[in-house]
Amino acid sequence: MSPFRLTRTLPEDATGAALRADVREGLSARPRTLPPKWFYDAHGSELFERITELPEYYPTRAEREILLTRSGEIAAASGARTLVELGSGSSEKTRHLLDALTGLRAYVPVDVSESALTRAGEALVAERPGLEVHALIADFTARLVLPETPGPRLVAFLGGTIGNLLPAERAGFLASVRALLAPGDALLLGTDLVKDEAALVRAYDDAAGVTAAFNKNVLTVIDRELGADFDPSAFDHVALWDAEHEWIEMRLRSREAQTVKIPALNLAVEFEAGEELRTEVSAKFRKEGVRAELSAAGLEMTRWWTDAEGRFALSLSVAR
Repeated sequence: MSPFRLTRTLPEDATGAALRADVREGLSARPRTLPPKWFYDAHGSELFERITELPEYYPTRAEREILLTRSGEIAAASGARTLVELGSGSSEKTRHLLDALTGLRAYVPVDVSESALTRAGEALVAERPGLEVHALIADFTARLVLPETPGPRLVAFLGGTIGNLLPAERAGFLASVRALLAPGDALLLGTDLVKDEAALVRAYDDAAGVTAAFNKNVLTVIDRELGADFDPSAFDHVALWDAEHEWIEMRLRSREAQTVKIPALNLAVEFEAGEELRTEVSAKFRKEGVRAELSAAGLEMTRWWTDAEGRFALSLSVAR
């Protein structure tokens, strides 16, 4: 049996159908919105990798610090023989965990990108003889069916990506993760923490303009995939802190009154001068809030680790 297997649980046109549905619904609503997952075509992924290296963008460095210093504790606490990573991408951030999980038999990366899964999976089995990689092309926010692999399983959702979900979406997502866990399994969750407003805004509005280019890339994706005529230069990047909801919002602000045509949807969208399109919410968390959301989903937080500056946290939870 090959140590690398790739399973598709998404229909071939699922991504295109989801894009069409999200653009039609989001741009027909007021205020207008788009989900952040559409940033990530090949170019958007490259831009995000650049963002993670910027001095203003601390989350990746802070999470890496925790993984470097605490992977041994995570491994001991979980005893995992299978690691399941939701939204795995390049699988780079999990290499510290893979090294620490000495009893690991199988790795199950889950992502919508077949190319990313193939590259990462083939590299990992070459580096780690004896590790089986069962890659799933799937939407981790939908109901997952995991392959048969040895337990206990550690399900990892890293990068603070849970903050991109609205509260009701987070509740549904955590409940779906709880349904995946058998006795002895655990969830490792990455959460960005509430901190100084200026530091938060800088992280999403860097001086070099990389995040602005990343934000506008969603318009380029819609132009290419749906034949739209968005002009990214006609929109300004906006990042702001919503203190009531304790989240950062990224928006695109129309610089002028304009009409955007989207032929694939037979849709024309009128933007007023100054009108904003919300492209991302990135919630920031407090320990007790994370504990409460996990508890509501039937999960009990058993461990909590932060970086030295208390900017980011990893928590370990088990099913109640």
